[in-house]
Amino acid sequence: MSIPRLLSAEKRVCIICEGLEEYYYLNKIKELNLWNKKYHVELINAKGIGKIPARYQYRFQNGSYCDAILIFCDTDKKPFKKYVEMKNKIDDFHGSEIKGEISNQITIFGNPCTMQIIIMHWDDVKLISNSKTVNAPIIEQYTGIKGYDAHDRQCQAVMSNINRENYLDMIARVSKLPNDYTQPNSSNFDEFMKYLRSSNTDWIDKIKDAILATEKRQDQKYPANS
Repeated sequence: MSIPRLLSAEKRVCIICEGLEEYYYLNKIKELNLWNKKYHVELINAKGIGKIPARYQYRFQNGSYCDAILIFCDTDKKPFKKYVEMKNKIDDFHGSEIKGEISNQITIFGNPCTMQIIIMHWDDVKLISNSKTVNAPIIEQYTGIKGYDAHDRQCQAVMSNINRENYLDMIARVSKLPNDYTQPNSSNFDEFMKYLRSSNTDWIDKIKDAILATEKRQDQKYPANS
């Protein structure tokens, strides 16, 4: 079942976030009105990368009002097992035998973690670990928050340091990172922010066309009357 193409000028986008950090971060950007008014963005906290596929499937099957469903998560460290498993489940759900055919187009990632993106609001810092213990002193240096471990209030406190000006600094820095998730300190975050800032919605149609193509292949492979 593909997501229908809605006639409304407004595009409804659902972003499934791995956890609190991703959720509060995108919510802060949303509050700053940094996205094009054409998009109505709904954020969902999946409460863990392992829960993302089920959340995605539910929204896809029951959220017919959505034009696109995206995912925002960490890659963690090599061999990126949970990240790869999550993406494979998304592709399998759509019946794609080509790894990454759908998941590559809808997954926003940060390597080694989402904090790699967030910290770039303040400086060109390259994190060497996804460990909150290791990163806590760095976060304190730029935000003043001690012992950061991504609890609810701490997440909100970090996001209070984000503004329109340092958002532009972050985009400039992240755009220079590799967009291959297997590379250290990589992200495609700037690419998706570019989509959401633009009034051009061709990127949504591209996702829908890819999903439709997988459905057609499945129909040809397993005809209804066979």
